[in-house]
Amino acid sequence: MTATPPVPLAAADPLAVFTEWFARAEAEEPNDPNAMTLATAARNGLPSARIVLLKEWDARGFVFYSNRESRKGEELADNPEVALLFHWKSLRRQVRIEGRAAPVTDAEADAYYASRPRLSRIGAWASSQSRELSARGELERRVAEFEARFPGEAIPRPPHWSGWRVVPARFEFWQDMPFRLHDRTVFTRSGETSAGPIWATMKLFP
Repeated sequence: MTATPPVPLAAADPLAVFTEWFARAEAEEPNDPNAMTLATAARNGLPSARIVLLKEWDARGFVFYSNRESRKGEELADNPEVALLFHWKSLRRQVRIEGRAAPVTDAEADAYYASRPRLSRIGAWASSQSRELSARGELERRVAEFEARFPGEAIPRPPHWSGWRVVPARFEFWQDMPFRLHDRTVFTRSGETSAGPIWATMKLFP
């Protein structure tokens, strides 16, 4: 029996392919199409992974925000090489991205922070992310403390809260296929021009 051929990728530019796939995920994925696994490694090489939310992307890279004093923040400071994974289960597609994370500018972090709901901005002050919490009541007390400290909408961005941009060096686009004969297409950054990166493309066995 011959398997159904995969949907052909629309472009030789992985960012264009990602943009097309993400648009479909936004239209059809029921929950958080911008959710992505972020994998980091500590200085001793031990890996860790968690879900974060993609907030923007363009030719410069893929941006997410968090607490710089969290476990992920400390690991990114020690080792900026990371991997991202989007898994759109209902679409039967995955995108894997490998690259290097670098801090966004203060202006970018300020702009995104200001766009967040008020309680999310308060939470960025109240949460000592990844640190031990004695009881839920301690977090609620800290939220109340910072709500009293910042009673209006003018809440400055905490100095420990910012974002990172992952500059991609490798993409893999995965499509589920019958009989586990999945389609895998890899783009690897092989050079740079004034117009942007040069990408080498290959297929992988499933």
